[in-house]
Amino acid sequence: MSSLIATTAVRGRFLDIQNTVAQAREIHDQVRYLEDGLLISENGQIRWFGHWEEGQHYLPDGLEVSHYPEQLIVPGFIDTHIHFPQTEMMGAYGEQLLEWLNTYTFPTEIQFQNPAYAKKIADFFVQELLKNGTTTALVFCTVHPQSVDALFEAATAQNMRLIAGKVLMDRYAPEALTDTAETAYTDSKALIEKWHGQGRNLYAITPRFAPTSTPEQLEKAGQLKAEYPDVYVHTHLSENHNEIAWVKDLFPEREGYLDVYHHYGLTGSKSVFAHCVHLEESEWDCLHQTDSAIAFCPSSNLFLGSGLFPLKKTWDKEVKVGLGTDIGAGTSFNQLQSLNEAYKVQQLQGEQLPAFEALYHATLGGAKALSLEDRLGNFNIGKEADFVVLELNATALQALRQSKAQSIEDTFFALTMLGDDRNIAATYIYGQARYVKA
Repeated sequence: MSSLIATTAVRGRFLDIQNTVAQAREIHDQVRYLEDGLLISENGQIRWFGHWEEGQHYLPDGLEVSHYPEQLIVPGFIDTHIHFPQTEMMGAYGEQLLEWLNTYTFPTEIQFQNPAYAKKIADFFVQELLKNGTTTALVFCTVHPQSVDALFEAATAQNMRLIAGKVLMDRYAPEALTDTAETAYTDSKALIEKWHGQGRNLYAITPRFAPTSTPEQLEKAGQLKAEYPDVYVHTHLSENHNEIAWVKDLFPEREGYLDVYHHYGLTGSKSVFAHCVHLEESEWDCLHQTDSAIAFCPSSNLFLGSGLFPLKKTWDKEVKVGLGTDIGAGTSFNQLQSLNEAYKVQQLQGEQLPAFEALYHATLGGAKALSLEDRLGNFNIGKEADFVVLELNATALQALRQSKAQSIEDTFFALTMLGDDRNIAATYIYGQARYVKA
């Protein structure tokens, strides 16, 4: 990573949420829309942000300004749950969670024992993130340490902020995909020492899910978290009814699925639990009390038939939540597509997902779920300059629909319903354009 990054300036229409909120109804008051704005970044940080008329006077002499007068610029999308090794198996047909893991996922992940193969997929994966406007992600690797190295190396080449970790799995999986309680600890410890806090890389202790870790391994995971309190915990929770029943059989001494993780010290402000579709009331309370976060993955929940996530409950219980694609059970890298699915999941429950709340979950709310709201998620001065330029009229249909948009809220809502990777005009990482649509 270069130690010095040049000053850059971007002009255009900007939309963001200025502050985190405790309740959805507060979001509207935090919306900031500049019809003609300017963002100046220096060394990857936002140095100045505001209206063009005022900001042009702060431009260094001779600095070229990238101007996007017809596009919409929003903070970079944040993906709070995704599996990079599953990229090549997206759209695998016909199974629910447990069968899907055995039929498709485990055979795919075995290939990552080959470092060259891991590098190939990691490079492809990072490019797909950029192509889809995702600037930060919380990522599952495989059980192989080389898969973690490959991913962080690919992210570092782009100056990208990723959180990732080696999977811990010492039972109920093919031998080529299992470690032990002890190797899980020693391999993870070495990877934390190597990668956590290096550049923009952050590490996550990553048990796949409770059934595939013995109590001994979960105890070692808790030991790691105690030794390195600044690292993350990333795992799955209550995605599928059969999975929940399996956990109860395997851990009869615990009060429920979340209590397994909580018992071993794996809940907390930097713990992110993917799915949480079927939580008990006491589990909602535990997530709130421990300041743990949920990754809402609508695309994969629908694809695997797991159920409908009660997003409104996260506000009622004041539990942090971010948006996840969950590639490869999810069917798109694109968070506009995730918001499309999220809207429908809420409609099926008689609830709504307003456009600005959708924007919040994909940006600042996701940053809060990852305890990164002080660094990411909007255009406040001092934040890291990660943002995406959205083409509003990427198709004839979109152009027709946008011509009838009544407000910036309507504009963004239509984008979430009709948009995909064709709408990503450019993705900026640390103030630099790392993807530009051809």
